[in-house]
Amino acid sequence: MEYFLDTVETIPPGVGFSLFGKIHWMWLTVFILFTVGSCLWYHGAGAEARANWEKGMALFLLGDELFKMACLTIGQRYLPDYLPLHLCSINIFLILFHSRKKNETLNHFLYTVGIPGAMAALLFPSWAELPLGNFMHIHSFTVHILLAAYPIVLAVNGVLRPRAGGILKCLALLLAMAAPICLINLWLGTNFMFLMWAEPGNPLYLFQQLWGSHLYGFPVIIAGVLLLMYLPLELIRKYRKPKPAKK
Repeated sequence: MEYFLDTVETIPPGVGFSLFGKIHWMWLTVFILFTVGSCLWYHGAGAEARANWEKGMALFLLGDELFKMACLTIGQRYLPDYLPLHLCSINIFLILFHSRKKNETLNHFLYTVGIPGAMAALLFPSWAELPLGNFMHIHSFTVHILLAAYPIVLAVNGVLRPRAGGILKCLALLLAMAAPICLINLWLGTNFMFLMWAEPGNPLYLFQQLWGSHLYGFPVIIAGVLLLMYLPLELIRKYRKPKPAKK
């Protein structure tokens, strides 16, 4: 636990984990087992138990964020970059609201943005410099596992019913978040939502190298995500044979 309170800014080189190495695969296995198990449990649960699961997940997410904040404060490493203004951190509070009062815009947002965002973070973690016995390592994996599992479980069990017609509202909410966060980035010199720059390893970095600005990557990546998340659903709805009426 020598490096428990370190961050990517203070950790010495060579103590982290390898991408798709043993530690990475351990966390991915935890994610798969937890998500599949939750899907199966939720399917057989009653309405009250389902509601309690949703609220419990939201509280665990909030507690995970508070754990991060407490460790940063104890270690005197709370920089503006650790404010909960990245997209995944914002999703913590959206899930907290969604667990208590659902609406179609949040349904679409958690499906369209929440799932691919959390999955991308789990597959290509930006905290690989940090070892297993580190609070940000633990927080980063656990929070993204919960962020991905919550909408996946609800989507699999038919609670989230995303349709292509809801994409515009989802994009409008994303833009409404991006506008003030861009101003905060300019004020604090931060890079929330990756609006200011892209680092190597980030898919947006490729567009920065090719065309001089990572911002060109946003419409391309968003279009690809929308295609991936909605085309299979729309094809299933179009070609699924209706069940015969019971006599």
